[in-house]
Amino acid sequence: MASRSTVVTTFEPESVIQPIYTGGDVALDRRGQILATCLGEEAILTDLQTGRALAQVEGPSEDDRRSFSPNLLRSLKPHSTPVVTIAVDSTGTLLGTGSADGVVKVWDIRGGFVTHTFRGHNGVISALHFFEASNADPKDVKASKKDKKRRKDADLEDVDMDGVIQGDTATARFRLASGSDDGKIRIWNLSKRKTVAILDSHVSVVRGLEFSPALNALVSASRDKTAIIWDAKTWNSKRVIPILERVEAVGFLGDSTYVYTGGESGNIRIWSSQTGRELTEERSAGAEGNEIIRIVYIPVMNTLMSIHTDQSLLLYSAPRLPTTGDSSELIEPLSLIRRISGTHDEIIDLAYVTPDRSLLALATNSEDIRLVSVTGGDSDPSAGSGASYFGADVALLQGHEDIVICIDIDWSGCWLATGAKDNTARLWKIDHSRQSYSHYATYTGHAESLGAISLPQNPLPSKTSDANPLDHPPPPFLLTGSQDKTIKRWEITRPLSGTTTSSKNRTQPSPRALYTRKAHDKDINAISINHNNALFASASQDRTVKIWSVEGGEVQGILRGHRRGVWSVKFAPKDTPSISGDSTGPASSRHGLILTGSGDKTVKIWSLSDYSCLRTMEGHTNSVLKVLWMPLPSAEQPKRPVQIASAGGDGLVKIWDANTGEPACTLDNHTDRVWALTVDPSTNTLVSGGGDSVVTFWKDTTSITIAAAAAASTVRVEQEQQLVNYTHAGNYREAIILALTLNHPARLLALFQGVVDRNPPEEGSLSGVEAVDEVLMNLSDEQLLELLRRLRDWNTNARTAVVAQRILNVVVRSYPAERLVGLRGRGWKEVVDGLRAYTERHFKRMAELVDESYLVEYTLKEMEEIGFVDG
Repeated sequence: MASRSTVVTTFEPESVIQPIYTGGDVALDRRGQILATCLGEEAILTDLQTGRALAQVEGPSEDDRRSFSPNLLRSLKPHSTPVVTIAVDSTGTLLGTGSADGVVKVWDIRGGFVTHTFRGHNGVISALHFFEASNADPKDVKASKKDKKRRKDADLEDVDMDGVIQGDTATARFRLASGSDDGKIRIWNLSKRKTVAILDSHVSVVRGLEFSPALNALVSASRDKTAIIWDAKTWNSKRVIPILERVEAVGFLGDSTYVYTGGESGNIRIWSSQTGRELTEERSAGAEGNEIIRIVYIPVMNTLMSIHTDQSLLLYSAPRLPTTGDSSELIEPLSLIRRISGTHDEIIDLAYVTPDRSLLALATNSEDIRLVSVTGGDSDPSAGSGASYFGADVALLQGHEDIVICIDIDWSGCWLATGAKDNTARLWKIDHSRQSYSHYATYTGHAESLGAISLPQNPLPSKTSDANPLDHPPPPFLLTGSQDKTIKRWEITRPLSGTTTSSKNRTQPSPRALYTRKAHDKDINAISINHNNALFASASQDRTVKIWSVEGGEVQGILRGHRRGVWSVKFAPKDTPSISGDSTGPASSRHGLILTGSGDKTVKIWSLSDYSCLRTMEGHTNSVLKVLWMPLPSAEQPKRPVQIASAGGDGLVKIWDANTGEPACTLDNHTDRVWALTVDPSTNTLVSGGGDSVVTFWKDTTSITIAAAAAASTVRVEQEQQLVNYTHAGNYREAIILALTLNHPARLLALFQGVVDRNPPEEGSLSGVEAVDEVLMNLSDEQLLELLRRLRDWNTNARTAVVAQRILNVVVRSYPAERLVGLRGRGWKEVVDGLRAYTERHFKRMAELVDESYLVEYTLKEMEEIGFVDG
């Protein structure tokens, strides 16, 4: 077995992309800058411009970069059944809550007490909305004054809420609209505390309510596929708009006469409230799971934000329409400004794309591939879809009809291949500089879902080898593996003359498979191509890895040794140094090395010269799902060994020394299995993605750690020399403090031993030297606790107990009992118990010695008397 490497390897999580929304309500502040979302049982506040998490409410946050820490002011338990919906009035002083038992309550936010309780609904409260009526009934004003006089006569205090719920004419205007699943809408007068009107026209759940002061009208929407405009004077229906889809959100576009709706189609639609005509062009319904559940209008930005059932948030630019009159012209679909993924769900695979590795492609348990930015920088929400802050959604590659399982990129980072459960593979061209993310070709032929895909990793000879990678032609071929147990090599056709790869109307031959091979007896999980495109490897659930020739598709060798299915396989990079096997000599890298990870919890390195296993690495407690070779050591780090990385179902990422087979470090930042792993060869940054919807960027801090360790070692050597100098010079204060700081118990004991053994001791000194007494009387709490720990250890040995007892005597006499009792620190109770137990034992031994000394004294005296008589 090779010796363990002395080079320390460390990685630290530099950045994390994590969920901010997993369902529930969403809110924005009035400026449209702070986004509040629900994440499980917690609430997340996010800066909409930078994507930075500002605060986490109702739960601890590990992000030290939070702008503020929210404090809990008050907890309310308003209902005996779950609260389904809430609303806050425009003044920010009233909170309305609606529950599953049909009860609506209004709360004073500052005081924390209930101001109103409304009953009348026969079902779950599904919508609430505060508004101020434009024209209050004079009877309401008169009633309000009488109510004030009545409460004053009854010696009842008015509820002071900055003029919101006082007995004056202002309260006559405040209303609360509530809708329930029985299809009824009730209008509540907050001043008279009773129902003003009952609107009974919907036949299904009421999902949206909003009031327009300019029109003095209320709009409601329901799952009965209609929206209704209500006159706030008479509470009669002014217009019924047939939406022809289940509506989940509705509202007015500012002070205009236009209404927006959103529902099961996943599209925002604009309607005229005067004619009931739809102004947006007809669009096809979105994919299943893309339904809109809420829409938030941001007036200061003239922006609409739609929230969808797939936990995505889309920001659209609202159309510029005349605020008066009615537009008869159709408007184009709203322009998408930005897409925000509330959660990436379970991350199955990921890869760096673009030549500068500025984007990350994610396969997220859906039929779409998400491209997110991994570069820093702030952006303006109105600046367009190219938001550049870290973790921002840049593009969505749509085309697959089922979940994407695997992805791979070529050497340039401009060509992305994807395989999905729809039995197809697709090739995409990524041109981030032109904001172009286009589909290039579809490869159909497998009978079952794809589980493995691979592109060549070295550039082809080209006259423009030094030019932009985007100018290179597409890769020459593509390899796919499927659950149908076959492997196919596909020819990637070039664009015909006169066309470019980015041409939308290009014509090219249909992709065809150059060959198909029955490869394994079970599902194929991974494919890897070697550095010169001569060989490729396939890993399967049948516990084998097969080595094939790329050109002819013939088996060159079979790797057997894993006890369970093999999940991942990777060829070693070019120029990988030789490594030694467990029982053999060095393995030449001229023939090549290959790395595998299996469900048997092991990682293996194999030699391609004889297809033997060179090394088996054990350490994961669950299946190894992904393996890769770390970038080879650079000239700046010649002593760094060849390293590999593995990700497992235990939620851990491990870095291994390929020569020794020992783990160099273990990275832990996931709470679920880690499916995906990739590395940036230029920065050595490792990226892991797992089932917890978290993407972690691990920064290689090895050089920083080594430099810090070297600097700390130098400082320690200097301090140790200072300690020796202080001891020889009799500078007890600095010597004791430095010995405690450096954790040198032996030198500290030697110093105290010399003080105790001093003969004669200094007059009036407890320890023997007054300077030592002074030092011991002026220790900090940390130093005093550390000294007591050392005294406890010395006190357990009879040889050093005398020194321990003498110094303990100085400590006990120098400090009041309150100071000693007030010490706080780990192991304080054990220190006291240890000192007491051995001190009692020593005193007991001394008492026994004193008793025995009487017998010795008596014996000697008797012997002297006998000797005198004999003489």
